[in-house]
Amino acid sequence: MNQKGFNISLVAVLCFLSIHTAWADIPVHCLYDDVVGKWEMHEGPREGSNDIACDSSFTTNNFAVFDLQEPNIAIDSYGNKGTWTLIYDEGFEVIVNGRKYFAFFSYEEIDGSTVSHCDKTSVGWSHDVLTRNWACYYGVKQQQSAPRTSRLNAFPDYKNAVYRADADLVHRINAAGTTWQAKVYTEDDGIPFEKFLRKMGGLPSQFALPKPAPVTPDVKRKALNLPESFDWRNVSGVNYVSPVRNQQQCGSCFAFASAAQLESRIRILTNNEKQPVFSPQDIVSCTKYAQGCEGGFPYLIAGKYAQDFGMVEEEYNQYQGIDTQCTTPADAPRHYVAEYGYVGGYYGATNEENMMLALVNNGPLVIGYMVYPDFHNYAGGVYQHTGLTSRFNPFYETNHAVLIVGYGVEQETGLKYWIVKNSWGENWGLDGYFLIRKGTNECGIESIAVDVHPIP
Repeated sequence: MNQKGFNISLVAVLCFLSIHTAWADIPVHCLYDDVVGKWEMHEGPREGSNDIACDSSFTTNNFAVFDLQEPNIAIDSYGNKGTWTLIYDEGFEVIVNGRKYFAFFSYEEIDGSTVSHCDKTSVGWSHDVLTRNWACYYGVKQQQSAPRTSRLNAFPDYKNAVYRADADLVHRINAAGTTWQAKVYTEDDGIPFEKFLRKMGGLPSQFALPKPAPVTPDVKRKALNLPESFDWRNVSGVNYVSPVRNQQQCGSCFAFASAAQLESRIRILTNNEKQPVFSPQDIVSCTKYAQGCEGGFPYLIAGKYAQDFGMVEEEYNQYQGIDTQCTTPADAPRHYVAEYGYVGGYYGATNEENMMLALVNNGPLVIGYMVYPDFHNYAGGVYQHTGLTSRFNPFYETNHAVLIVGYGVEQETGLKYWIVKNSWGENWGLDGYFLIRKGTNECGIESIAVDVHPIP
């Protein structure tokens, strides 16, 4: 349905995208049930390209109604069936009738609290599935819901604090007889605690990761045929994983993990003939799908940004570890993805078995999980959260993005684990890697995995 001449001011639905957390980048908080239902999509002229500015008011001349059904079915007013997915608690993407729509939810900040308007979106972007004919749009749910109010993730009492390594916590971890070992890392000593929190994944999340989805009989059968252990760093003696890097004190884990996934998968698709190293700084400085050093989502970077805009290599925008203006040359070569999505098909459909299948069949997976205070001290073994905390602990559950490159099992104990590439440099953990318990959704690691298919 097309309503010509439909004009409206967007002041009522625009939100100020202020930044408060790292991986969970904006403080809006909406749930799956908030999205299910009928949405009116108010769209501007489909005459733009991917540099369209969707951060101001505009005139709409296209109108559509989408019925977003469980678990991930989208149906337009013509009866065309597509798909949709929630993106954490921040926004959602709809793909129907050859066109994609993505926007964050609308919110405002009032007297130290966030008021989330989950029946509205902020201004977002739409384009066809070939990334042409861009337009700005906003969505309004036909069934209105009450605003959801939550406290902002802020710790004013810690604004002037600095981080200090906690040797006592390390001693208590090692004395507890856990499945892993801890050690003191001193390279962050003396930095503002706020910067340390960015590196660790940000301030506390208001939103727990979803539980792993039930395993279908077909997926379980296929997973049983997989090898007991697998590692993309050593497949018949060949390494398909790019080197470990260091995000420093910028909350750019999402950018490094996304870049690392595409780097590895291109190596796999070309039998290591092509070995690009992509630019996290381009992601930090240049995309509106994320919030720079304050965070972002791998789904929107490894997937949507890489498809809509393309990834550039490190030489065109070298990493600085700070928020900057975008300096990537307009003519820098770009690398794209053909398809992307959450493992299982949509947010909330991920589980251990389909992660294993996607990992072995397609390549390393970028995932999110909860970082606890003890994790920073990891030195070896299979990580499990101890429940021990440091003396100075202003954060609890936080989100961090990393790359799963394989899995295995301890022969002596039978303990299963994932092999994970971090972005804290080669001097952390096991040369920049860590092992974490597998099969129990430890720290939410089997809840939210992204699968992408780059074009080599």
